[in-house]
Amino acid sequence: MTSSASPDPVGGPKSAETKADLGDLRHDVEDTASLAAERSKGLAAAARQQALAYVDDRKGEAARSVSDLAKSLRDSGKTFDDRPNIRAFFDSAAEGLDDLAGSIERRSLDDFYREAEAYARRSPVTVAVGAFAAGFLLSRFVKASGETEADRSYNRSRTNYRA
Repeated sequence: MTSSASPDPVGGPKSAETKADLGDLRHDVEDTASLAAERSKGLAAAARQQALAYVDDRKGEAARSVSDLAKSLRDSGKTFDDRPNIRAFFDSAAEGLDDLAGSIERRSLDDFYREAEAYARRSPVTVAVGAFAAGFLLSRFVKASGETEADRSYNRSRTNYRA
């Protein structure tokens, strides 16, 4: 006797109804996956937009800080009125900082990224040395700030014990 139903993975016959249920389930899963993909794209776009807004805010603060530093440097240079060469050095450095502040204000995050990438491609050794130096300084800072109160009291008790 032949049957139109094919066996299912468990070993029993598959009915047309079971095949339809599996087809519906597959369709539902595909719909859910495509909806999740669309929503994740929207979420990623919103996150990127928020990050760019945050960076723009911080960019303005950084430009103001650099500008304030330039003003302080210029004011410090005024104390060297009797030494025009030193005063010119301070004024030149302040002007460079003012230019940097304007550049920070005008450029976008993408511009900074492209410039940093281009610089890293032109001078990879300088970037590697800079990264090494930054890592070394960071590790020294972490090591120095890592001493806990317990370590300090232990060291004090050892010193008092010896005395």
